Amino acid sequence: MNWLRIRELVRKEFIVLFRDKKNRPVVLVAPLIQLLLFGYVVNYDIRDIRVAMIDQARTHESRMLIDVIDGNQTFRITHYPKDHRELENLLLKGKVDLGIEVAPDMSSHIRKGETANVQILADGSMSNMASVRIAYIMLVLDQFNRTMMRELYPQHMDYGKIDARIRTWYNPNSYSQYFFVPGIVAFVVMLLSLLLTSIAIIREREAGTMEQLIVTPLKPFELILGKTIPYIIISLAQMVVVIIVAKLWFEIPIAGNPLVMFAGTCIFLLSTLGVGLFISTVSTTQQQAMMTTFFFIMPFFMLSGFVFPIANMPVVIQWLTYLNPLRYFLVIIRGVFLKGVGFHVLWPQFLALTILGIALFTGATLRFRKRLD
Repeated sequence: MNWLRIRELVRKEFIVLFRDKKNRPVVLVAPLIQLLLFGYVVNYDIRDIRVAMIDQARTHESRMLIDVIDGNQTFRITHYPKDHRELENLLLKGKVDLGIEVAPDMSSHIRKGETANVQILADGSMSNMASVRIAYIMLVLDQFNRTMMRELYPQHMDYGKIDARIRTWYNPNSYSQYFFVPGIVAFVVMLLSLLLTSIAIIREREAGTMEQLIVTPLKPFELILGKTIPYIIISLAQMVVVIIVAKLWFEIPIAGNPLVMFAGTCIFLLSTLGVGLFISTVSTTQQQAMMTTFFFIMPFFMLSGFVFPIANMPVVIQWLTYLNPLRYFLVIIRGVFLKGVGFHVLWPQFLALTILGIALFTGATLRFRKRLD
């Protein structure tokens, strides 16, 4: 293997890549735009719940309930509909997230020591959001019940109880960005390395320069190294930039050793570059290569645990996720970012990534032939 020939091919690849003005935004700007968009848009934190309130009781107790809901920073009473039909229209048009209807006899039931019913209607078109909103309103109602108990029975009541001391490790405030932004770093590295590698060989064929490479003394393995090394360097540089933005802009903590993350990225790139080279060997045009790339990206994304928990998937699909390198890389990058763990904990993920990377890259290398057909 002649490293001088590989070095010159790498230099030529960088020149061709950055000479085209259309490639510069894709390589330099696109990762930052994706990070900012995903970091702000993909967010499960609910901080503003619009509520429509029907108070048919109009008593001291119902006003207390309204004050408790409206005084909570998460809820905002935006409408006071006159009847149930108007409340349904507000939910139908998406103007409110929750509808609360207080019955006329609520206060009388409470004063008799009986259970009073309050109807809560939630917009279930987004089931996960509806579940969180219902959980929040139940916490508010529990607070209201304790307030009513103190008002109705002012005497001090002592009884044994369980006091839960809850601590959330690694993400104390349960911020969605702490979960999603490290995953976005992994996704950006995968997307660009896969996309750029998949069109590397095709570009030579379409430009008519593949014939020149064929007649050179470059061996097939040297040609593959010369084609992939530039994208390894670009992917690692992008990862560093994206991590710096995640740390300084989104204030995501990096609890672990960045060198562990760097090592994981290098091994992960073996898999993505192998898939990219395989796509370049089965495609004939750049458009076909890009379409095939996105065919691979969606399963990688959906079956990685980036958004949807793998444990909730059917058993057959869970077995398929073991063939997804992004699954293991997400565990590594989130473990380093949030938990501060190292090789002693993440070695199963490193081992799986190494096996997948070697298999995919070797398979793509063996499939590649230094010829036009």
